[in-house]
Amino acid sequence: MNILELRDLVVCHEGKTILRVDSVRFEQGKIYGIIGPSGAGKSTLLRVINLLERPAQGSMHVFGTDVDLAALTHAKGLPIQRQMGFVAQKPAMFHASVFDNVAMGLRYRGVDRAAIRPRVLAALKLVDLEHAAGQRADTLSGGEAQRIALARALVYEPPLLLLDEPTASLDPHNIAIFERVIHTIHQTRRTTILIVTHNLAQARRLTHACLFIHQGRIVECGETAAVFSGAACRELQDFISGRMIC
Repeated sequence: MNILELRDLVVCHEGKTILRVDSVRFEQGKIYGIIGPSGAGKSTLLRVINLLERPAQGSMHVFGTDVDLAALTHAKGLPIQRQMGFVAQKPAMFHASVFDNVAMGLRYRGVDRAAIRPRVLAALKLVDLEHAAGQRADTLSGGEAQRIALARALVYEPPLLLLDEPTASLDPHNIAIFERVIHTIHQTRRTTILIVTHNLAQARRLTHACLFIHQGRIVECGETAAVFSGAACRELQDFISGRMIC
């Protein structure tokens, strides 16, 4: 069953097309890796899905709803956006406690006050930071802040989680915790996860399928093992091997 499908997507910046996707489908309950060189359009794809960037044209079928992305208003898009979790490469922390940072999304969604505390503490426990609930978020290390950003995205249990190079600047210890959480929520909640990563070993460890984006197009996609062992296009072969690609 597809949780997400994009069709006829075109994203332009300053009159130049930077991303064009004819059609792509994501099945419910799978983890997808999005790989490719810098500037290929990987992060742009996630931002469009999360309704953070408006394309020149395109439609999206998500959570059983058809969306005209180019014409979608903020008011109509907000209920859709609130069913997604998004973690960026550089986490933004509110000037408040760790607890309040994680609770923010629940409060915006009108969750009953009595239900917020156990859900926040459970999310913090998931990322091994329950002990830091009362700490100021702006005193955290970079790795801890990224784990709080993940807890903030997971606390309302979104069916779709979007991760934009979430471990790019993390040390091995924090990467291991982050990946363990991804495995846990996938196994327990069957969350559909899209992760942009330059870490090819991470893509192999975590994902069921991979998309290779090059020069704004999805050039190749398939099961992760097949993508890495039998890349059909020369660009993907070079990318996997660490060679320069044009």
